Amino acid sequence: MAYFLALAVDGALNGTVYVLIALSFVLVYRASAMMNFALGEWVVFAGLMASLGLGALDLGVPMAIALAGLAMIALAGGFYHLVMRRLVARPALSAIMATLGLGMVMRGSGLLFLRGAGPAPSLVSGEVEIAGLAIGLDRLLAALAAATCTLLVACFYRFSRAGVALRAVADDPQAAMSAGIDVDRQLLLAWCLAGAVAAVAGVLWTTITGGGFSVALIGLKLFPIVILGGLDSIAGTIVAAIAIGVLESLGSGYADQSFGSGFGAIAPWLVLLLVLMLRPQGLFGRPPAKRV
Repeated sequence: MAYFLALAVDGALNGTVYVLIALSFVLVYRASAMMNFALGEWVVFAGLMASLGLGALDLGVPMAIALAGLAMIALAGGFYHLVMRRLVARPALSAIMATLGLGMVMRGSGLLFLRGAGPAPSLVSGEVEIAGLAIGLDRLLAALAAATCTLLVACFYRFSRAGVALRAVADDPQAAMSAGIDVDRQLLLAWCLAGAVAAVAGVLWTTITGGGFSVALIGLKLFPIVILGGLDSIAGTIVAAIAIGVLESLGSGYADQSFGSGFGAIAPWLVLLLVLMLRPQGLFGRPPAKRV
């Protein structure tokens, strides 16, 4: 039982960081129906910029994290302004290929940044014992920071004027435009917000696992999460991310010995296939409305 709890807690802590990565995807998709396939590289780039601030620039941890956030906001906003806003009315494949291209460019030029990058930012060290389980303080702090960031984004969407405008754009861009909402400005805001969230996720994940572009594979984990959650549902993303984290941890702990190493990594995809067969819109998604 203790082994099961240890695996479940470890998976849930990973799931809280998965929430941020998936949330960055959902923010863009919910506002513009565009899929960002460069999120894995965004996460790596954010962690890399924080490490660069600690190494070559010799900044403190807070300033290094701020540097990563500003770099990601500039990257996301600039990419939307220069490329993605021209693809808003185009077929979805155009946006997919553009984000895939961005990811390849970032991955290919990563070595230029790695030269001056220092060690991954260490926020805290040590362990704390909770109910007999030893949990690293860095993982606990990362989970707390991820939960706080997710709550702030949810409150932004629910209570701020910009959040209401983004929800209006997501529901009906034409009606939002006729009501006087600057749709292009709101989409730029959504992309910048997604960049800021990805920056937090990148710094937290790099703190836990270390840097390197191999971490970009974490971007593959978000697709089972956002599809299970319903693609545009923030609440569904939270539930699905934690569930995927726990499932991945339990699969690695129990099934790897029977089915071979790596089963924990493919278990979420097996669940995804099952859910898509039974409920194509996801667990929290709504079926598309049809006029009859």
